[in-house]
Amino acid sequence: MPLPTIAEIDDRLRHLPPEKLAVVYDFVSYLLDRDASELLADVTTGARATMLASEAVLRRDWDRPEEDVAWAHL
Repeated sequence: MPLPTIAEIDDRLRHLPPEKLAVVYDFVSYLLDRDASELLADVTTGARATMLASEAVLRRDWDRPEEDVAWAHL
């Protein structure tokens, strides 16, 4: 089955009554929100993995007397 074009979808939508348009709108919103949530979860997982992987290296750099002096005024 070939994918419908936006024009074909638009043409079909124009024939729906308002209550059906509300259902279509909710469904399309759900699909977009779900995709955004999945993308955010992927980004969050990647960022967390990077944070955890770099923690030990950063600790070695930050846990030095020079760093304590540099940040003492804060």
